[in-house]
Amino acid sequence: MILSNIFLGMIGAPQIILIVVAILLLFGGKKIPELMRGLGSGIKEFKDASKEEEDTASDKKK
Repeated sequence: MILSNIFLGMIGAPQIILIVVAILLLFGGKKIPELMRGLGSGIKEFKDASKEEEDTASDKKK
């Protein structure tokens, strides 16, 4: 808990800008929308699967 508070306290605007610039240099401007689209679809699939698992678990309890 304390470690997470220390870590979050160390990240500021300059560090975020540096991370964004590094990502732009690594992947380029054209590749980033593809990466974000893939990340979004992955998160959506994860949420759907976890909701399905909760529904299955609640059906078994009844």
